[in-house]
Amino acid sequence: MAAMDANSSYDRMKELKEFDQSKMGVKGLSDSGITSIPRFFVHPPETLSDFKNSSSTCTNIPIIDLSGIINSKDNDHRLKIVEQVKEAAKTWGFFQVINHGVPISVIDETIHAIKAFHDQPHEVKAKYYKRENELGGVMYTSNNDLYRAKSAAWHDSLQAWMGPEPLKVADLPEICRNEVVAWDKSATEVAETVMELLCEGLGLEAGKFKELTFLDVRVLVGHCYPYCPQPDLTVGITSHTDPGVITVLLQNHVPGLQVKHGDEWVNVKPVPGGLIINAGDFLQIISNGEYKSVQHRVLANSSKEARISIVIFFNLAKWKGDGYHGPLPELLSLEKPAIYRNFTKQEFFENFYSKGIDTKSLIEKIKIKN
Repeated sequence: MAAMDANSSYDRMKELKEFDQSKMGVKGLSDSGITSIPRFFVHPPETLSDFKNSSSTCTNIPIIDLSGIINSKDNDHRLKIVEQVKEAAKTWGFFQVINHGVPISVIDETIHAIKAFHDQPHEVKAKYYKRENELGGVMYTSNNDLYRAKSAAWHDSLQAWMGPEPLKVADLPEICRNEVVAWDKSATEVAETVMELLCEGLGLEAGKFKELTFLDVRVLVGHCYPYCPQPDLTVGITSHTDPGVITVLLQNHVPGLQVKHGDEWVNVKPVPGGLIINAGDFLQIISNGEYKSVQHRVLANSSKEARISIVIFFNLAKWKGDGYHGPLPELLSLEKPAIYRNFTKQEFFENFYSKGIDTKSLIEKIKIKN
């Protein structure tokens, strides 16, 4: 694997293919003891300068305590939590939930299992390594958008489509099989609770999002951000917004996640037992801009210990009519007209899979210009 050398002739596509075909991922590169990263991981100066200049006066994203919300008959308490969730989704697009009902033991087991998968020799993981069929099944890869992005990022991922069609459990790697299935169940329960609160914040019936199948498409991704020998030259994950409804994120204690708030990048401090929730572009559109998807990114890891995160992306299974969606009619009025046009399922998927991950590109395309 050629390291960066300004004087050598450079065939980017050749190096990308060599890396991809090796199936070793960045974890394999890191474990091999390299001291410089391959050139295709190096990001342009304008991206890197933004990382160097990032500082924030904010200490963390909002933390919301869900204790007493589940099966509670205390309506005043629920209204208070609804208001907190609404405000966080409107002004931050990100928040952490604590006392959400998932035992710490389940959280620890999930993180440990995903780490155990990534810690295996790359020859063992290689049987799951593939790049075709991003829209189903189980796949392990480094950078889903490796050939679409301008620069690669320093992470590997295990991806499993958990719904709407039930995944064949035997297709999951044995080392994390039971934990992935259990985490899908636990995270979905938390997502349902949060979606109910988000619905009520919009003045909708609590079960509206579930009725619209917003919990049914679920993609679980277990990321590994291993030690990077040149963290100032690359990123863990490029700045982007998530395309779906909401994302539920579980992370270990190794930091790196940053969220854009106004003009500042805020470091998200891991809270023991906490889960991070963020709004996706789809939620911003169907809420007619009431809730906001927000840019976030992960720094390349300078710690010798790997950063592990497990995300589940939630999206809808049943589109309207012949495959379209847009702002919910219940939220529109003469005073609050639609600010986004309807868009098709085809537009949604083509926008995501035709390029590297980015920020609000679908939202910008369908925004109604005054």
